[in-house]
Amino acid sequence: MISRKSTNENKQYMYDVIITGGGPAGLSAAMLLGRSRRKVIVFDGGKPRNRWSDSMNGFLGNDGVNPNEFIRKARTELNRYPVEIKDVEVASATYSKGQFVVNDADGNVYYGRKLLLATGLKDNLPPLEGLEPLYGKSIHHCPYCDGWESRDKAIAVYGINRDGIGQALAMKTWSDDVTLFTDGTKKLQRNDLELLKRNEVQVCTDRILRLEGADGKLQYIVLSNGEKRAQQALFFSMGTKQQSVLGEQLGCEFTSKGVIKTRRLQQSNIPGLFVAGDAARDMQMVIVAASEGAKAGVAINMELQLEDRK
Repeated sequence: MISRKSTNENKQYMYDVIITGGGPAGLSAAMLLGRSRRKVIVFDGGKPRNRWSDSMNGFLGNDGVNPNEFIRKARTELNRYPVEIKDVEVASATYSKGQFVVNDADGNVYYGRKLLLATGLKDNLPPLEGLEPLYGKSIHHCPYCDGWESRDKAIAVYGINRDGIGQALAMKTWSDDVTLFTDGTKKLQRNDLELLKRNEVQVCTDRILRLEGADGKLQYIVLSNGEKRAQQALFFSMGTKQQSVLGEQLGCEFTSKGVIKTRRLQQSNIPGLFVAGDAARDMQMVIVAASEGAKAGVAINMELQLEDRK
């Protein structure tokens, strides 16, 4: 059903659905909502979590595609539907009397019957000199996304204190040559060391001075004592934080891991507010984000259908 017109004087800015986040979750929802003849606007700040990566892996039908090319293709497909895309961040959002009011960074105001947050997360990166040109090429956080490309290589796992134990053991699936670097912290317990030794994971507790590499490929981890360890890939898991403050601004409930709590069809605790993608789940993969966006799109349209029914 086509959207009802608003009597608000800014009616050109009235939408059935406002989507914040132009990644796989937001665009997937936009496609299904557009196909349902809904008037949709997508805001994209242009800072996807995987923007440093050369390839997007593990997505059936798009395995190995460049993330930017994936977004370009998705946007082109949306051209046939009533979906507007604005390359600007959302500055704030409020909810009042069944309507969402969104302000973009340019000072424009938009009104929506439903709001979908698909703003994603950003990773806490290791504080290592030389990381930036290697990140997304040979330094990664997700083994399911990039472990295959690092198979049988000399893999380093970064984790201070005891934080890297689980990931170091997990990386044995992809390589027999795994070393846990604790970067000068010496909190590993006897049981930890025995477990790592039984599984043939090497341990280095020296402080890391810098990373060295060329053309995006890690070559050495240089330690504070001057020793250079030959490594070809590095994986880390230092937690994440929300890419946007909108969830907190709107009063969403969060889990202990900092993601927004959602119900089965991506509903939040705020009526009419849905959340999809990394911002709402612990399973943080591109294909999962797209799936959650599709679920949210269907659920949002069903809510609108009920509201429009006489």
